[in-house]
Amino acid sequence: MKVINRWVVEVTVGEADGRTYAEAELHDDIGNHLVGSGKAVLNPADEDVPEIGDEIAVARALTDLGRRLLDTAAMDIESISHERVRLSG
Repeated sequence: MKVINRWVVEVTVGEADGRTYAEAELHDDIGNHLVGSGKAVLNPADEDVPEIGDEIAVARALTDLGRRLLDTAAMDIESISHERVRLSG
């Protein structure tokens, strides 16, 4: 039998005072929940292009979420193997 799991990542982006913030929330179909965050700060010498700030903040939030997911997987492996595990991305 083929098994299909559904994981959903919801990304929220906000901006205030030249700073863009993003949160990436992962929800899986068994109730697990992880959150990654990221931010971008407008350099005063640069042109204000909101889309670029969004892209940077979201990329950083997704990267943070990925690191947190790898840490969670490492802890799960350690709980089974009783050995120290370090996963790199």
